Amino acid sequence: MSLAPRAVLVHRTTEYEELLGRHGTHGQAAFFLSARGRSVDAVRARHERTHRALAEVAAAVPLTWRQTRVERADLDRFLFGPEDVVVVVGQDGLVANAAKYLTGQPVIGIDADPGRNPGVLVRHRADRARRLLPYAAGDGATVDELTMVEAVTDDAQRLLALNEIYVGPRGHQTARYTLDLDAAGLPPEAQASSGVLVGTGTGSTGWLRSLWEQRSSALALPAPADA
Repeated sequence: MSLAPRAVLVHRTTEYEELLGRHGTHGQAAFFLSARGRSVDAVRARHERTHRALAEVAAAVPLTWRQTRVERADLDRFLFGPEDVVVVVGQDGLVANAAKYLTGQPVIGIDADPGRNPGVLVRHRADRARRLLPYAAGDGATVDELTMVEAVTDDAQRLLALNEIYVGPRGHQTARYTLDLDAAGLPPEAQASSGVLVGTGTGSTGWLRSLWEQRSSALALPAPADA
């Protein structure tokens, strides 16, 4: 007998919750932010919008399903199952972070703060969750399959990323290395720089794009769905 689908709601601690954890009270948090020219009211408003979105998504989970929540800091210890439908409530970066721990489970990105997030990966509003959840669990669901980048070290450690992987010294000092593209049949090329950024089409909307624009590169960036 197969298990009923499980909705896994992935979220992160809000800035307001982090401020309260660090400073203890709303008043202390407000004083800390005011000294930096910021308003605690705006931070709390974003916190409330995120929790309203989480509550709306949780209420949209079908009654026959199981559901659980996992905070971003606990993703590396959470065991995802093949029957899971992952619902990321937050920002694009949270989808990229969760993707490292998945093995083909469908992901629905819910924008908790529309108008503030780029919305490349969190494309949906919370009020669409009731329709999207059963659809994502069905056999005929249409999904975007996104390419990931993989790095394997000499000691067989493996690292996956949805956006990009940076290879270089931790302090960004200049390093010497050799680039060798096995599949291209080109000779190895010696390089010296602060590192190499290996990215995907999805990553082309973030760090890769900022470097591309800074360098005024003539190379064409891939679209998010491209390999």
